[in-house]
Amino acid sequence: MYFHVRMDVAIPPELDPRQRDELVAREKKYSQELQRAGKWPHIWRIVGEYANFSVFDVESTDELHTLLSGLPLFPHMKIHVTPLATHPSDIAAH
Repeated sequence: MYFHVRMDVAIPPELDPRQRDELVAREKKYSQELQRAGKWPHIWRIVGEYANFSVFDVESTDELHTLLSGLPLFPHMKIHVTPLATHPSDIAAH
């Protein structure tokens, strides 16, 4: 199942800079593990924002929720999920 996910990040400005750096490093490691595993095949930065558009390829909504809530930055994110379906005009789908 494919899902389009928008993630907007808002790290509290009062967070200690060392804690922030450690948190961002853990986020990068976790997200790259998911990418290597094929669960997170696409990620794009949204220009001018601390946000991204991503596509996840997972077995269920429960799996997606588990992966997203496992993100170290999850407590500092606003996330919007859109389920995706094959488009009948997609030449790659036939």
